[in-house]
Amino acid sequence: MSVDSQGAQEGLAPSNARRPPFFFREEYAGLIVKGNFMTLAAKPKLVEEGEWLAHQVVEQYRLLEQMIDIIKVLDERTGKPICNPDVCPTMSASGHTYTWLDNNKKPIKIPAIQYINLVQKWIVGKINDPSIFPTDSVTPSSTAASYASGSLTPMSAPQPLGPTSLNAPLAQLSGRDWLGKPSGFPETFESDIKSIYRQMMRCYAHIYHGHWLDPFWNVGAYKELNTCFIHFINVGKLFGLLGDKEIEPMQPLVDIWLGNGMLPPPPARQGKENTASSNQQGVSA
Repeated sequence: MSVDSQGAQEGLAPSNARRPPFFFREEYAGLIVKGNFMTLAAKPKLVEEGEWLAHQVVEQYRLLEQMIDIIKVLDERTGKPICNPDVCPTMSASGHTYTWLDNNKKPIKIPAIQYINLVQKWIVGKINDPSIFPTDSVTPSSTAASYASGSLTPMSAPQPLGPTSLNAPLAQLSGRDWLGKPSGFPETFESDIKSIYRQMMRCYAHIYHGHWLDPFWNVGAYKELNTCFIHFINVGKLFGLLGDKEIEPMQPLVDIWLGNGMLPPPPARQGKENTASSNQQGVSA
């Protein structure tokens, strides 16, 4: 499978070429499935949000891993993986170059395939860490004090506590709250999954900008890539796991899907006054 002659020339053109990359065009934004991806991402009513997001992060990594496997296939012409240090000397995408922290916490530029391998090892380590992604059910013996006395049992002698307001939300009356607390996830859970999502976003951005033509277009797999990516973006936007800055290298493709109603629209601004205030402070919706 090959692109037309004009497209092939553009695929080799410098980044300042007039036409955008293939994947930023309507005709190449198709998917392998039809349906509402927002339905796939929506949390079931009876599932706790931390549990749902843990499931989503693991599933999104499984899909990304399949796309990464494609760029690791050996090129018969060179005997090297399609993504290798000669082709991709840095982890980059659309003018963005991502660095890794060395043992001295100093940012360094490394080949994309090395960066991706480190990301995969890091994510797998996070997912398999029971202190971050607990697998055991939460029981009273493994949680903080369950009763107002500060005891795990209702028969213990009451202990004096500070004054509370019975009109306060239940989460406040029971102490500090965080995402996933009812299911036993740690206080760092939200920041952990956001960090994982940010690294996965960088991998997708490099895959598109560095390898959309070779191999995804050449092997007819670009719609599979689009399908994995739109699902990833949908979950990230719906649950606030990704910011505009992280999405920036792929924003034109996201805008195409937004325009087609395939992704949830950005939240509406609250009134003209708030809009003006946000604009003055440089804060986006």
